[in-house]
Amino acid sequence: MADTERDEIARVAVLGCGTLGASWAALFLAHGLDVAAYDPTPGFAERTAGAIAEARAQLAELGLRGQGMLRFHDRLAAALAGADFVQENAPENEAVKRALLAEVDGLLPPAILVASSTSAMLRSAIVADCARPERVLVAHPFHPPHLVPLVEIVAATPEVASRAASFYGRLGRRPVILNREMPGHIANRLASALYREAVNLVAEGVASVADIDAALCNGPGLRWAAMGPHMTYHLGGGEGGIRHYLDHLGPSQVRRWASLGAPDLTEDVKDRIVAGIAAEAGGRSVQALAARRDAALIAILGARIEVAGEAE
Repeated sequence: MADTERDEIARVAVLGCGTLGASWAALFLAHGLDVAAYDPTPGFAERTAGAIAEARAQLAELGLRGQGMLRFHDRLAAALAGADFVQENAPENEAVKRALLAEVDGLLPPAILVASSTSAMLRSAIVADCARPERVLVAHPFHPPHLVPLVEIVAATPEVASRAASFYGRLGRRPVILNREMPGHIANRLASALYREAVNLVAEGVASVADIDAALCNGPGLRWAAMGPHMTYHLGGGEGGIRHYLDHLGPSQVRRWASLGAPDLTEDVKDRIVAGIAAEAGGRSVQALAARRDAALIAILGARIEVAGEAE
């Protein structure tokens, strides 16, 4: 496979087939790639097959109907045999990931990339036991990865980052490359900062959980689906753009930053959030809410334009 300009990836080994692994597998299959699925959990194949089928039906609504071949394996070596790329989705446990990645590294030819879906762990920690750590990268998706385009890449070298970004780009993903590793990468840090203030607004009794959620998804959330915070404020600066905004309205941002809260998750605060979620959910199950979320994502993806994206 070792063409650094364009890796001809035809078979992907998906290691760890929980919700995340099944979603990745569906995406690969829908783009015509063969998938070798491995999970040490007894009886995983039936559960995973059902989840993959549901995700593939959603992808078909987006016009992705590739017919990659799916095989299940209960031995790691069998799943890795002939793989051109590896997507690892083991639990967020450093010891587990370190051991698995070291074993995978020892079983594969040197040119094969191994991508970890870790959401918060540092790449330098999880590759510590690998003989060839340079070929192991972080490729963190946002859930569910078959619908949400983002993939955050942390790699040892620009060449590895470029190869991985090219692969994910061919699958309709939007890769972003970190210049250096950071706990939580980019998106989870942004989401955590936002959620901290959402919890603070509950803790201070400013508004209900439902109204806080509504304020976000009916306000800035709509704009954020099209452009990020920097570009949003660039437009907020009018003809002068971001320079005008920072020079003239930046001080008001600093004042708001100073007023943001740092809430504790006390039992009282947790109880109020749980009660608020129950009221907002209106009796709908987690599964029903997830189905509504996925339907909304499919509709948004069908209409979405990334304002600052590449020109057509």
